[in-house]
Amino acid sequence: MQEMTLLSREPLCFGLAGEIDAGNCDEFYAEVLGNYSGGDLVFSCAKLEFIDSTTLGTLVKLKKHVAEQGGRLILRRLQPRLKKLFVICALDKVMEIEE
Repeated sequence: MQEMTLLSREPLCFGLAGEIDAGNCDEFYAEVLGNYSGGDLVFSCAKLEFIDSTTLGTLVKLKKHVAEQGGRLILRRLQPRLKKLFVICALDKVMEIEE
């Protein structure tokens, strides 16, 4: 189960918790785009427990969209095992990951 909480609008920041996977990734993507109107997009991931390859692809798609609007996509406080997934997939080279 995925939980997404709007933490701020400037910059647009969501707190993520639980799991984001193929079963709820479309809803996640639609909700983010529905709230995004430009600028940076931040995800606070301290309570995020699981993501799958579909979620990785969705984050790349969101990053591309945000970059086209002149913004940055930032992932904050990824749990070590999730950060390892980004490193294994070399996505730590294209995604901004903050502690």
